[in-house]
Amino acid sequence: MNKKIKTEAVDHLIDALLCLETREEGYSLLEDLCTVNELLSLSQRFEVATMLHNHNTYMEIADKTGASTATISRVNRSLNYGCDGYELIFDRLRQKNDEKK
Repeated sequence: MNKKIKTEAVDHLIDALLCLETREEGYSLLEDLCTVNELLSLSQRFEVATMLHNHNTYMEIADKTGASTATISRVNRSLNYGCDGYELIFDRLRQKNDEKK
């Protein structure tokens, strides 16, 4: 984990996110916390990560998301060499979907 982000303020933000119970609560907090562009950028990066995880090509990802190849490359680097946060979430989402079936 990046020591630069491990702060009390970030701990408080993570604690707040962990308190969310519904999608509507998530929208409310994120809309208060982020600008529209910040939220759209975050969601775009997550969509890029999902598509990379599903083995889509850079061209397919750029066409669907509008992300630049630089953004796609940056997200790919996080997937391959990051802290495995994306993988954790992908596994949890897969488990959640399996439970619904």
